[in-house]
Amino acid sequence: MVLDGSERVDNILKMAMPWDTMVGVARRSWARNENSISTCVEYNNTYNDNNHITIPYCVDDTIIENLLEK
Repeated sequence: MVLDGSERVDNILKMAMPWDTMVGVARRSWARNENSISTCVEYNNTYNDNNHITIPYCVDDTIIENLLEK
């Protein structure tokens, strides 16, 4: 990407930078990082008109442990 100051490049950067950053946050939320999940929820509330990050549903660890024992 050549930062030439043109409106076209500025628009590309305005769209790409938040998306690129939030992909990393979303990946961490799916790894059950509580801060990332809350950041994704806040992002969804702030940008609900044009963006959305899918939030993981975390299962209680005891349920998983009980299933694995069976």
